[in-house]
Amino acid sequence: MAKPKNAITPTREEDFPEWYQQVIKAADMAENSETRGCMVIKPWGYGIWEAIQSDLDSRFKATGHQNAYFPLLIPLSYLEKEAEHAEGFATECAVVTHHRLEAEKDSETGKTKLVPSGKLTEPYVIRPTSETIIGAAFSRWVESYRDLPLLINQWANVMRWEMRPRLFLRTAEFLWQEGHTAHESQEEAIVETRMIHQLYADFLREVLAIPVVMGEKTEAERFPGAEMTLTVEAMVQDKKAIQAGTSHYLGQNFAKAQNITFVGRENKEQHVHTTSWGVSTRLIGTLIMAHADDDGLVLPPRVAPQQIVIIPVTPKEETKEAVLESCEAIAQTIRRDYSYAGAPIRVHVDKRDFGGGVKKWEWVKKGVPIRLEIGPRDVESRKVCVQRRDRPANEKDFVEREEFFQNLEGLLAEIHQSLLARATTFRDENITEITTLEDFTLHWNRENPGWITTPWAGSRTEEEELSKEHKITIRCLPIDGQDGEEAKCILTGTPTKQRAIWGRSY
Repeated sequence: MAKPKNAITPTREEDFPEWYQQVIKAADMAENSETRGCMVIKPWGYGIWEAIQSDLDSRFKATGHQNAYFPLLIPLSYLEKEAEHAEGFATECAVVTHHRLEAEKDSETGKTKLVPSGKLTEPYVIRPTSETIIGAAFSRWVESYRDLPLLINQWANVMRWEMRPRLFLRTAEFLWQEGHTAHESQEEAIVETRMIHQLYADFLREVLAIPVVMGEKTEAERFPGAEMTLTVEAMVQDKKAIQAGTSHYLGQNFAKAQNITFVGRENKEQHVHTTSWGVSTRLIGTLIMAHADDDGLVLPPRVAPQQIVIIPVTPKEETKEAVLESCEAIAQTIRRDYSYAGAPIRVHVDKRDFGGGVKKWEWVKKGVPIRLEIGPRDVESRKVCVQRRDRPANEKDFVEREEFFQNLEGLLAEIHQSLLARATTFRDENITEITTLEDFTLHWNRENPGWITTPWAGSRTEEEELSKEHKITIRCLPIDGQDGEEAKCILTGTPTKQRAIWGRSY
C-alpha cells in the first residue's frame, strides 16, 4: 500500500523538531533574522499574535487592569537591588555600555568602520523582565492604602540572550505581556495571583483549544525572587511540556528592594505586596506543537487571521466573472450578517491567478479553519463545497448555501471543540501514575515517554538530583492533586498527599 503524501516533510513521527520548523516555513509565519537568535514575525504569524493580544487584553481590562509602558533600558543598579532576581537572569542579559558611534578608518583596508564611543557612567540592561523598573515607578505612585491596589499591564518586547534559539519557542527577543500589581495585604495579592492563573487557563482552553494542567512550581523551579509561582503546563504532540504562562506572588521582596511603601489604615508605614505574571509569543509555538499535523498548521478559529477562505474555481473564462461575483457575495454576506465569539467573521476571497490546487494547499498549510470552493456548478446549484481543517485535507461536504450560513457559527465552535477534545484525549492518555522509584527510572528510559505523576515529599536537593539524572523537571504540583489519598513518596518513602507531575520540556 502506497504511503500517503503529506504537505510537510519530515513528518512529526520522523523528526518532530524539524517538522516544527517546516510547519512555520510552510505557513509563512516567521523566519530567522540577521540578528542572531532573533526572528522576523511575518504577517500571518503576527496576525495570530494580534488575536491572542486582543483577547487577553480585553480579559485584563475586564478585571480592572490598565495598560502602561515602561523603559526598555534598565539601570544595572536597579537589578542589583534584588539580588536573587538579578542572579536568576544574569547569564541572559544584554548590556548597553556606550551611547554613540564614531567613524574610524581602518589603517590596513582604508574602509570606514563604526566603533562604540561615549562610555556610559552606568550600564543599562535591555529588559529581561521589568519588575525592577516598574517597582521604581510604583514607589513614586503609591503613598497611601487609598492608592491600592495598583493593577498595571505592559505589552512589550524583552530580551534574554538565548544560546539555542528556536522560532517562537526560544528567541533572544520576544513579545509578551507582563502584569505587575501592588496590594495592601498578602491575602489580596495571592487572590490576584490565583485569579490571573485561572484567567490564563481559561484563555488557553477557550481561545487556543489547549487543555492545561494548573499547578504550583516547586522551590527549585520558582521565578527568581518570588514566594510562589503558579503555572499552566501544556502537553504537545511529542509528549513534552511547555510552560504556557506563569503568575507569581512576589511577597514584599521587590517592595523592600524598591522601597514601595504606603501609609496603612492604622497610619503606619508598610511595604506593599506585589505580583507579576505573563505570557509571550511562546504561545504560538505551543499552538503549533499542540494542533498542527503533517499537512501544516491547524488553527483554532478564534486566533485564525482568516477564519474562512473562499477559493474560486474558474476552469473556463466565460464563467469566471459569475464565479468571482458569487464568491464576493458570499463573503460580504458573512462579514455583514454573521459573527463568532462576539466578533465579525473574518473571511477572504483568494482571487490570485493560481490554480485551485495550489491555493487549496497553501491555505491548508496556513491552517485556515474553513475553506470554501466555489465553481460554476456551485453557482448554479447555490451550494458550497466545505472543507474543514480539523479533518483530512481532501474531505469535502457539499452544502446548500443557506444551510451553510445558518450553521456557520456552530461550525466554527465545533472545530474548536474538536481540537480541544483531541488535545485533551492525547494529554490524558500520556500521563502515567507511578508509585515506585524503579518504575520511575524505567519510564525515563523509554523514547517519548510522556508525563508521570508521583507522590512526592522530597527536598529541593533531591529533586534537582533526579532532574539532572533523567533530564526532567517537576512541571508542577497540580492544584487538583494535592488533597488525594496518602501515599509513600517514590524517593523518601515519607507518607504524603502531595503529587508532582514530571516531564521533559521545551
